[in-house]
Amino acid sequence: MQHRTQLARLGLFDAKVPRYTSYPTAPNFDGDVGPARFREWIQALPQDGNVSLYLHVPFCRRLCWFCACRTQGTATLAPVEAYVGDLEKELSLLRDALPRGVKLSRLHWGGGTPTLLSPDLMKRLIDSVRQTAEFAEGYEFSVEIDPNEIDAERLDALAAGGMNRASIGVQDFDPEIQGLIGREQSYDLTRQAVDLIRERGVASLNADILFGLPHQSKARITETVQKLVSFAPDRVALYGYAHVPWMAKRQQMLPSDALPTPQERLDLFETARRLFLWDSYREIGIDHFAVPGDGLAKAQENGTLRRNFQGYTDDTSEVLIGVGASSISKFPQGFAQNASSTSKHVAAIRGGDFSTARGHVFKGDDLLRSRLIEAVMCDFRIDAAEILDSFAISRQALYEMFRQANARFDNLLQITEDGLYIPQEVRPLTRMVARSFDAYDLSKAGHSSAI
Repeated sequence: MQHRTQLARLGLFDAKVPRYTSYPTAPNFDGDVGPARFREWIQALPQDGNVSLYLHVPFCRRLCWFCACRTQGTATLAPVEAYVGDLEKELSLLRDALPRGVKLSRLHWGGGTPTLLSPDLMKRLIDSVRQTAEFAEGYEFSVEIDPNEIDAERLDALAAGGMNRASIGVQDFDPEIQGLIGREQSYDLTRQAVDLIRERGVASLNADILFGLPHQSKARITETVQKLVSFAPDRVALYGYAHVPWMAKRQQMLPSDALPTPQERLDLFETARRLFLWDSYREIGIDHFAVPGDGLAKAQENGTLRRNFQGYTDDTSEVLIGVGASSISKFPQGFAQNASSTSKHVAAIRGGDFSTARGHVFKGDDLLRSRLIEAVMCDFRIDAAEILDSFAISRQALYEMFRQANARFDNLLQITEDGLYIPQEVRPLTRMVARSFDAYDLSKAGHSSAI
């Protein structure tokens, strides 16, 4: 009880803070990055280097009410087929701009629902990607899979195209909760999808679940976790549901009076966390779990865990290129985001140019603060020696940043000769600690609950 009182006093149950999948966060992007600068950054990549590619499919057969992603519903495949044609054009533009010999270390299809595509459309898109850049040795090709929208033929196409990691969305297995969030998906249906994935030799399986949903209780999330671990996923993302109806209008369909309180959200998270740990999963960052030997667990052990727009990753590439409407790219020079509106995006592509609409050019101490925030989010510690070796900052100035951050949290953080450390009992505050290193204005967007 004393621990909860302390967390409450420090603002955990009231704070709204970013998830820090980038720094600065997307609300701070501006119009200074357009197609010309995006092309310039592409052309500046080293020959024969590796990049990651994210491909966004913003279509769903049905729109889940809890979701805040940029998606649109469709009853037919006609707009999806047209969009695949536009993706092929965009990939052709990318191929023309890429330096010789660039290869893909990572390829991820997200959405929306990428598995909405027919097998033929999947094959077309895979061929187009492979014509743009070949896979690097040890590549990873992952796809977000909706168990409601997958079958043997589509999985055959993905497996033949090189998919070696699948990510299934679960959210919650309780039928009442599924009805309230507009995502009906039975355990048996999900089990069938997992079996189909495994039968095709896909090496790794990810799963996503949510805490903080309407009428969710410790008993209900316990049952969901127990059912989920019966699939033996290699990685699990335990995301907090972000209720942002001012941004995602469909969330107004959820009964807001049935949402757990922030204190109850922490109980739900801790309940699920303990279950994963009891099942021998390793805790990765603030909301991921992985089996020993998984790439995330290895990255955590050797200090190479990173964070990007997909969450935690073991991808060490400095470049992530986003293809499709609203996709975000990251370069050593900054961020570039495609037009968020699908219609504006495809209009630019059909006009023969990239749709880059906004972004951010790194300046000042952006890269320093980005690394401080990433270290906090990934490792719960900041290695002073690493920072001093990598950035033009004095030890005195760095430790002054540590002291200022610590003062905001009743000096509960640990500052040593080696750097800054967040003790286990303070880790629910991690996103807030990261916020203390953020120099940008957070008032530009409504962020989600700190827990």
